[in-house]
Amino acid sequence: MLSAPVAATGDWGSTSVHTAGAQAHQKPDFSQILDVSQKKQRFFEYLMPHIHKANQIVLRDRANLLSIETRLIADQALTTEDRATVQRLSAHYKLKRLATTDDLTTIKSLLSRIDVLPLSLVLAQAANESGWGTSRFAVQANNYFGMWCYQKGCGLAPRQRDPGQNHEVKAFDTVQSNIEAYILNINTHPAYQPLRTLRQTLRELGAPLRGVLLAEGLMAYSSRGKDYIADIQALITANDLDRLPIELVSN
Repeated sequence: MLSAPVAATGDWGSTSVHTAGAQAHQKPDFSQILDVSQKKQRFFEYLMPHIHKANQIVLRDRANLLSIETRLIADQALTTEDRATVQRLSAHYKLKRLATTDDLTTIKSLLSRIDVLPLSLVLAQAANESGWGTSRFAVQANNYFGMWCYQKGCGLAPRQRDPGQNHEVKAFDTVQSNIEAYILNINTHPAYQPLRTLRQTLRELGAPLRGVLLAEGLMAYSSRGKDYIADIQALITANDLDRLPIELVSN
């Protein structure tokens, strides 16, 4: 990937999501920020409000589904609107084996997909994959996570693409749409089922969602496998990212 962990400096972690939001409207030119501490602070402050917004979208869907689950457990009949909500969420979160809209197994399967990712994990992957916002893909395509696409012209062709490969690094209109697509990918792709299982286990235990733990489910994200996971975990630990506001990931 594009970046190794950088030792933590400064006190960026005291910045709140809402304070960061005031500084997040315009993308900084990270390549021009030479001070490491300042670059990291600007990077985190720029992305945090976008991640928060993306997680809030997921949390709204989750809250709707939890309400439906509560009614089913109480043997209450679902309304037409409830059934439509289950169908809509099943389609959006790519649950293909939909039994019935009033089946608790279906609801639990959906809940394992409709959940947030901790700020620490998203920030660490974004920093790693984008070289702290300096990569060509982040600058020109708003792609901070190395997400691929396969239709010609859908993004930017990697300069070191292996012969016979035709993938491109997907272009996004905004960083917000990139983060939302990344979270949806983690929440739906079969390759990241291990992460979703870990997250569901933490939920059942009433434990906080820590990025350093959930990173264990990213074996398939990179061909580097365990080494990639170790890099993400080291970046989270070195920058104390898991101390970020837990209320964003514990609803």
